[in-house]
Amino acid sequence: MEHQARSRVRTGATVVAHRPPIPPAIKRNTLLLAVTQAFVGVGNQMVPALGAIMVLQLLGSPALAGIATGILGGCRFLVAYPIGALTDRHGRRVGLVLGLVLSLVGALAIGLSMAGASFPGFLLGLVLFGLGVGAGQQLRVAAADMYPPSRRAAGLGYVLMGSLVGALGGPLLITLAEVWSPRLRLDPLALAWWLVPGVLLPSIGLVCLIHPDPKEIAANLPVYYPGSPGASPVRPDTDVRVSVWRLLRSYPQRVACVTSFALHGNMSMIMAMTALALIHAGHALPAISFAVAIHVIGMFGLSLPLGYLADRLGRRHVMLGGVVAAGAGSVCVSLSSAYWVVTAGTFLVGLGWSCMHIAVVALFADTTSPQERGRVLGVNDALTATASIGRPLLAGPLVALAGLESLAVASVGLLFVPLIFLLGLHEPSPGTYGIRAAREDQCRRSE
Repeated sequence: MEHQARSRVRTGATVVAHRPPIPPAIKRNTLLLAVTQAFVGVGNQMVPALGAIMVLQLLGSPALAGIATGILGGCRFLVAYPIGALTDRHGRRVGLVLGLVLSLVGALAIGLSMAGASFPGFLLGLVLFGLGVGAGQQLRVAAADMYPPSRRAAGLGYVLMGSLVGALGGPLLITLAEVWSPRLRLDPLALAWWLVPGVLLPSIGLVCLIHPDPKEIAANLPVYYPGSPGASPVRPDTDVRVSVWRLLRSYPQRVACVTSFALHGNMSMIMAMTALALIHAGHALPAISFAVAIHVIGMFGLSLPLGYLADRLGRRHVMLGGVVAAGAGSVCVSLSSAYWVVTAGTFLVGLGWSCMHIAVVALFADTTSPQERGRVLGVNDALTATASIGRPLLAGPLVALAGLESLAVASVGLLFVPLIFLLGLHEPSPGTYGIRAAREDQCRRSE
């Protein structure tokens, strides 16, 4: 038992026993990040809501319906590690502002491409927007930076709850575009994207107000949480090497990578086809946008209670629940033609992703230091982005050949893999990953 306690100290994991109060500066930063997440969420859901429809309008064929979601995944792959390295070196605010600027320019370019019926312009705009969305993933790192292990998942939940507002804002932008477009004689799809900068510009201002930078807080957690377990001082000048091999050698991080890959790929595949299925069933853009909004509520609406569960029950249990929810939702979307069953399925797919998202970020934060955290999450994002590239692109031909029902088989088969890995993860208490995991992590850190 004594050796196990020493191992837990070395890995930075801790039994959740002490819950220190949240300092005012961190409360303020958390609120700013949450509001930023709300604004960002409005624009981020435009691609899953409208991507397949825009491709169909530009090309007249559903064969490449998943390309928009695939490009988004490809851009996450390209930007994940560089943006993590940038934020590890210069702080989280720099990366967030850069991401917002890229998203803004990309949204304007997509609107122009739809107005001019230009598919190459559409692809260029998607690339810029996707790079911005990928850079915006550092919001999670910023949230995890500011909390000790006993509050880490809940702190992340506070920030991600801001996306509830984004879930409502997306349908509002699309509805406004449909109402105003006849008067302005504009394509509603173009106008919807031209409205997105209206929510991104305030976000840039909010990020600039964040102080101190979350990375600085993470390096000085004992100052903000005196006596809190896991809030140990960090040497900011430590040179830390980050690689895929290093992550996969640690079993807890390996489980996190596999679970992220499977659930993110599953969600990208299902949501790439959902809008197309609904529009073929005769539903209008507002109804489709509402279904996507319900999906986004599943992704973020229960973030806070899920964060509390991850801090109390453990990261493993929350991830297991996420795999089950994602599988059930995928079956609903794939096997039913009823609008409300499909919509409920999109909610469950989002809920499963949310369980994974919160627990995985908390696990990585438990097992990494602030000066490497951005790159570690970046490596994981790059790995999961490959699923976002491949799964939606494969889904189109699969549905064309075997029907929407084939997605149920593909989804359930994919989700069995993280289920097996999670059953092998030993987490005796939240944020603590057992003696074997502690030894692996210690060896990895010493290299």
